Amino acid sequence: MTTPLHQSPRPHKGQCNPLLRACSTLALLAVGLGGCIVGPSPKDIPPLPDKTDYTKKPITQTAGGTNTAKDSLLRRQHFTAGADVAGKWWEAFQNPQLNQLVEQALANSPTLKAQQAGLKAAWEQRRVEGASLYPSVSAQFLPTRNKTSKALSPVPNNNEWLYNLHTAQLNIGYVPDLWGGSRLAIRNAKAQADIQRFQLEATTLTLISNLVNTAITEAGLRAQIRAKEMLIAQQTAMLTINGNQVGLGDQSRQSHLLLRDSLAQLQADLPPLQTQLAQTRDQLATLAGLTPNADLPTFELKDFTLPEELPLSLPAQLILQRPDVAAAQAQIRSAGAQLGIAIANRLPNVQLSALPGEAVNSMSQLFKPGMGNWMLAATVTQPIFQGGSLLHAQREAKANYTQAKEYYQAAILSAVGDVADSLHAVDLDSKTLMADQSGLEAATQALRIAEAQHRLGDNSKIDLAQARMEVAQDELSVAQDKVTRLSDTVGLFQSLGGGWWNRNDLGVSRKDANRLSTTLVPW
Repeated sequence: MTTPLHQSPRPHKGQCNPLLRACSTLALLAVGLGGCIVGPSPKDIPPLPDKTDYTKKPITQTAGGTNTAKDSLLRRQHFTAGADVAGKWWEAFQNPQLNQLVEQALANSPTLKAQQAGLKAAWEQRRVEGASLYPSVSAQFLPTRNKTSKALSPVPNNNEWLYNLHTAQLNIGYVPDLWGGSRLAIRNAKAQADIQRFQLEATTLTLISNLVNTAITEAGLRAQIRAKEMLIAQQTAMLTINGNQVGLGDQSRQSHLLLRDSLAQLQADLPPLQTQLAQTRDQLATLAGLTPNADLPTFELKDFTLPEELPLSLPAQLILQRPDVAAAQAQIRSAGAQLGIAIANRLPNVQLSALPGEAVNSMSQLFKPGMGNWMLAATVTQPIFQGGSLLHAQREAKANYTQAKEYYQAAILSAVGDVADSLHAVDLDSKTLMADQSGLEAATQALRIAEAQHRLGDNSKIDLAQARMEVAQDELSVAQDKVTRLSDTVGLFQSLGGGWWNRNDLGVSRKDANRLSTTLVPW
């Protein structure tokens, strides 16, 4: 219902300005009607499970040689528990071309620009919700030409039935936040903006990781293609020698056909690798925000340096660093705010309004004493029966709040599991590389012996070709292992959150981001 607090259509001469009086009264009422906030606390976040860790036994280093090893990809890597993750972690691979391409991708990516715009929109939505904390003021001016029936008393003081009326009026409204509904709406909008931000950080991290991995994949494919071409060359040489032997009757035609079959299989393996390389280059261009025909740097495995010192965040740090976990935490705050709003919607509400203004016969009479009129009113609303909709909305919000908490626990387990997987991969794949590298070194030594024997006439060209094929086959395996080891390191940086807190991916300065995400001033 609406209850007029006071009404005076004809103020007495010498009365104070009606607008100032109405606004002062409204301000006093607003101060007296401050309220609380219903619903769960935003700090009610499930804790990290007790004794959470990545492995049963700590992993402090990987297999590999000392830091004096000529090839950095064969060196041992060490884990530093509690170390921070650099914002530009990809620079640890010491590849200037890679660094430049990543920076280009961050500047050109349409996906990142779209999400940055979405984040700004979310910040503005929070400020839209913040407008409810202020009174609303609108102005109205209504000029009319009027005729009063002779059956009625004339309205103006000059006793004329035909007259002009100019009405200027302010409409001032204010809804005191008795139960915190408005503040909860602001909290919900802030949580939604945080979700948008962490989705942006996750997308940025995925873009960087994919680009670095694609560059590593390209380098590995080039090494594999060279090894495959060496295998084809040696198999071709063996086939030629065997063909001559068949002509001399020293070998059967069956052996020649078997060698041709082996050569055909090797040749069939080459085009898929070349196709994969071409598609990898296309993907690299797309990730960098370029077209496939753009000039791109060429990546080789020798141009990458394997980081010897790797950070390993503690589990308590990890839940603050992972964008997906942070987004899940923001979802809890959003669901909690929505639950509070659903509770507030079932409680009594008050709306204050003021209508100060003036009504004059001519414009020259505006702002003269005695021409003012005003009204103050309060509306008290209490929901009584809406078919149970408000009750069920509250129950729905509570279920959503419980769901958000469970998703948060799942996000924590997933994050810790990702780091554990990355640790195991970095550790065990280094052992695979060292084993294959040992085989390559043995095959290389065997080739040197075979070459020396061949110079002395102690073996045949086929023996020499076979020794070279063994080296090429081991080089193929080692190249694949090096790609895996580099990618495992990328995966560890990614699973630790990628250091987004040490760089700015927001598309605006940190000062502007702080202002847009925290202030509620209406300008």
